[in-house]
Amino acid sequence: MGSKVPVYVRESTGLVKNASLFDAIALNISNMSAGVALGTVGFTLILLPSVSGVNMVYASMIAFALSIPQIVVYSMLSTRLARTGGDYVWVSRNVNGAVGSVMTFAGWTMGNMPYFSLTALSAVFALGSVGVILGNSSFLQLSLPSTTVGSAPVLQFVVATVMILALILVNIFKPSAGFKLVSVLTVVGVVSVVAGILSLVLGGQTGVVNYMNSLNAQGSGLTYSSVASAYTGGNFNFGNTFLVLPFFALFIYPYLSAGPAVSSELKGGGRTKKWNVPIGAVAVFLLVTGAFAAMYYAGGIAFINSALSNSTLVYNYSFNFWTLAMGVSGNSVIRFLLGLGWILWNVQILAYLVIVMSRYLFAQAFDRYLPTRIASLNTRWGSPVTAYMIELGIGVGLVAAVIAYYGSLVALYGTAALTMLYFATVGLAAIFYARKHEKGSSKVIMAVAGALTTVVFLIFDYLFLAYPGIWGGNSLAYGYNVGALVAGVLIFFASRWYHLKRGIDISMTFKELPPE
Repeated sequence: MGSKVPVYVRESTGLVKNASLFDAIALNISNMSAGVALGTVGFTLILLPSVSGVNMVYASMIAFALSIPQIVVYSMLSTRLARTGGDYVWVSRNVNGAVGSVMTFAGWTMGNMPYFSLTALSAVFALGSVGVILGNSSFLQLSLPSTTVGSAPVLQFVVATVMILALILVNIFKPSAGFKLVSVLTVVGVVSVVAGILSLVLGGQTGVVNYMNSLNAQGSGLTYSSVASAYTGGNFNFGNTFLVLPFFALFIYPYLSAGPAVSSELKGGGRTKKWNVPIGAVAVFLLVTGAFAAMYYAGGIAFINSALSNSTLVYNYSFNFWTLAMGVSGNSVIRFLLGLGWILWNVQILAYLVIVMSRYLFAQAFDRYLPTRIASLNTRWGSPVTAYMIELGIGVGLVAAVIAYYGSLVALYGTAALTMLYFATVGLAAIFYARKHEKGSSKVIMAVAGALTTVVFLIFDYLFLAYPGIWGGNSLAYGYNVGALVAGVLIFFASRWYHLKRGIDISMTFKELPPE
């Protein structure tokens, strides 16, 4: 009898347990992008057909409630199928190997690459906006899109590239430092949001009026009364509030996969795997809901909704949670700290994406779906250098493209429609796993949670596709999604053909869990 041909690249991943429960929670909080959502909400509300009765506090509550089944799915499967790649392993082992491979590659890895580049650029814009707010007009060139006169696209590209490169180098040379960096940035980010909430609550309506007066003195032509009086509608309209739910799906609550994606690197056993998802989700829910509640408390829903849908305030004065809190605070030190927090939220997201995207690439290469070289580890530092280099190449390339063609490529946010479909397949994986492996109440809980997860994300997909003008859906975004799917399918069949010629059937890979 001949020796068995190894299905996996090697008998263990080689990754080291470098991440604590706190690190995993920090990864999940970063994954949910609360700080960036609070800084970009105006760019969504300005596109809605009507903001009458749109209530962002209630919308956050509804969106979080809809995410509870997904929280259950991720918490349960994280303790049962804890492997690098997280939900990729769940889908590929329980739904279908080809489906899991293609959907993860197209819906998660390639789906997040545009977000990676757009977040890098958003960090540059935040840096520029904060510099201007703090009184340095030379920073204006960093805060303006390349389509606007006065911007400095080359400088923007350099700054964004340096940020990406620095984060990748940290993770290459000291993987444990990469996790700790995310944790530190998360602490700063959370503290900055809390500081912003306190600034708004303490400043109240008087602080908001004074802030608007300062903008009027700069030539905005807008006052608190003129903005608030332009609003029509009450405090809550379900239909209009429902239309804004994809905003939370685009940025916040569905993104629970960071901790599970590094499961084999988590210290603390089942406790860490079980609790990192719900703790991170609840923490972000409290932050986001509290931030919107503080805005309404200080400015009133009429003023806030009208301001967030006012093109002059949103485009010319970057009106959002951060700038309002900075303006209301009236303290230069607090303004600086809030501005720093806004910038670091973007860097924090980049830092988590650098880690997690590499783990998805690594896991798929370990299964031989992607070239096995991607699963190689540097013997000295224990880091997947090739995976990081792929991130660097694609990320920097997309940053250059987005800067050069900002008006068109910003629509790549619309690629989230495919990511929603990917999360729907994770729900299916939970159903299939429950049927095969669970018993009693856990079987019912996981199956029901999986079914509800699938339904919720199909609803989100409908909203993304039904309102393309709001959510960035156009031929470019859809073309990117189709291209990613086609590439994923071609890679699967090419890999299967290549390895069959060498006596390895990659379909066998998906019959068992990969080693840790």
